[in-house]
Amino acid sequence: MSLAEMILPEYDEEYSNTRKVLQVVPDGLMEWRANPKLNTIGWVANHLAEIPSWLSGTIGSDSMDMSPPGGPAYEPLAFGSVREILECFDRNVAEGRAALAGASDKALMEPWTLLMSGQPIFTMPRLGVVRTWVLNHMIHHRAHLCVYLRLNDVKVPGMYGPSGDEA
Repeated sequence: MSLAEMILPEYDEEYSNTRKVLQVVPDGLMEWRANPKLNTIGWVANHLAEIPSWLSGTIGSDSMDMSPPGGPAYEPLAFGSVREILECFDRNVAEGRAALAGASDKALMEPWTLLMSGQPIFTMPRLGVVRTWVLNHMIHHRAHLCVYLRLNDVKVPGMYGPSGDEA
């Protein structure tokens, strides 16, 4: 079994769980934030829609510069509705899955670098990027979103069994 074949079931499960959470985000709460220092519900939902798109970039290139010298800096997604977020999410999940499914073990073990203004932030094997900066990062932000939803009395769906709202 290849490395990609080992990760794909987890990818499918975690992105299915994330979609369940995104589906319950009310459009009217997109600007809500728990604290002035924290991101809005809309920012978190948009970020979750974008994260799976990082797979094709990670697998298809050796690096990414968040603010390339002489070029435009990274701009986060900013959709205003859950419908738009889900459309982007579904597209990115499918493209990311295809990129991962097509990646060889050799490619997944090659180094990949995240840069800021031409300076390395980190370098690790692509497989490490997939686990840490795609899957774990998505789970981290999904947990934030679940807390934000609970703080607004929005019922959170179960992911690894029934949630407290479903029990």
